[in-house]
Amino acid sequence: MLLSITNTGPDASELGYLLHKNPANVNTTPLAFGEASVFYPDTPENECTAVLLIEVDPIALVRSKGARQAGWALGQYVNDRPFVASSFLSTAISRVYGTALNGTCQKRPELVDKELDLTTRIPALPAPGGQQQLERIFAPLGYDIACQSAELDPNFPDWGESPYRDVTLRRKTTLQSLLQHLFVLIPILDRQKHYWVGDEEIEKLLAKGKDWLQDHPERDWIVTRYLKFQRGLTREALARLAPESEIEEEETTEPTGEKKISLHSIRLDRVTELVKSLTPASVLDLGCGEGKLLYRLLKKTSIPQITGMDVDSRSLEIAQERLITRPRGKYDKRLTLIQGSLIYRDIRLSGHNVATLVEVIEHLDSPRLDALSRVVFECARPQHIIITTPNIEHNILFDGMKPGQLRHRDHRFEWTRAEFQEWSHKVAETHGYQVTFEPLGEEDPTHGAPSQLAHFSR
Repeated sequence: MLLSITNTGPDASELGYLLHKNPANVNTTPLAFGEASVFYPDTPENECTAVLLIEVDPIALVRSKGARQAGWALGQYVNDRPFVASSFLSTAISRVYGTALNGTCQKRPELVDKELDLTTRIPALPAPGGQQQLERIFAPLGYDIACQSAELDPNFPDWGESPYRDVTLRRKTTLQSLLQHLFVLIPILDRQKHYWVGDEEIEKLLAKGKDWLQDHPERDWIVTRYLKFQRGLTREALARLAPESEIEEEETTEPTGEKKISLHSIRLDRVTELVKSLTPASVLDLGCGEGKLLYRLLKKTSIPQITGMDVDSRSLEIAQERLITRPRGKYDKRLTLIQGSLIYRDIRLSGHNVATLVEVIEHLDSPRLDALSRVVFECARPQHIIITTPNIEHNILFDGMKPGQLRHRDHRFEWTRAEFQEWSHKVAETHGYQVTFEPLGEEDPTHGAPSQLAHFSR
């Protein structure tokens, strides 16, 4: 089993300092399943390559506790474990390159955050999906990917291609980032682990993935496979990867010449403040998502009854893990989560003092807004309704946004201030409410604030 890392440039030898392995020596480390060696082959000028060679001991493999638990004894005579990049390689990276993996370099600490021109080669990486599968995993992290395949057996071409690929990854990055990516992503391609997967695996995943995994487009797929398809562990990991302070990517757009701001946090904080000032006995958060507003209401108010509703079961599972399961029942007496749609009458929505819809209406097609109005204003009919939605006039101030572009791919529309007020006045008049408006976020003299709020009361 091989892994080579090459640093290119006039300071290529810095790789040796980061890996804590002297290029003049062959460095050997005993492992529970064999032995790992690091050596530096001769390379051209301005290039330094470190090769990690893992020699798996079949007898040690079969006798190990983790191997017996995983049923390895059945395949002790014929298996691909000594040759294929797998969890064995991740374990070796952690043991042999642990200082670099954890961002430590005693002799040259300034190198830890230095980006290097790194090329990584893994000669036998399981990738049944080929180049396309590898692109899904590594391309979002900025890697250029080269993938070579071969026939299973040249003597039997009908058997087709081997599921193993000779893979080369190139990127200018820190060595720590590269090792963290390899530590997490190599085992998910193999799908097998040579040890028991329990709660401690969540901690490993979060420690190595905290700086990149949350925003990876294949995050859920990666987490599921890393934790060997254990639903409870997967739900907890995904919930912890989306902490309450994080916001949607499009909400952190940076206006030209201004410091990055969190519009979503501004909205949630203002809605929380407004709800608290109304001193309600019960609050209904419609389209609650993963529970970001619910978290604030539970933490910053003493409202006796708080209910969150969403149509997406996955979002409710994350809210459940975050607000009920992990706090060990701290909030469960105050919080109720229900699944439902905003366009169908539901008796569970009745009897609440306040209802909130934070960044919800723009996700509905225009014809469905009439149904939502009837469900919320006529059927549920709380004393107060708070709605927020983006102000499309402000989009022109966001750096990188094209004319007519909406802030999120799932938005069906975004309104101007006049359009939002026109719709709100019509709904209020139809259902017997009064409505007031306020801007959310820093207000531009011409284009207004980035978001807008309507407070309906009766």
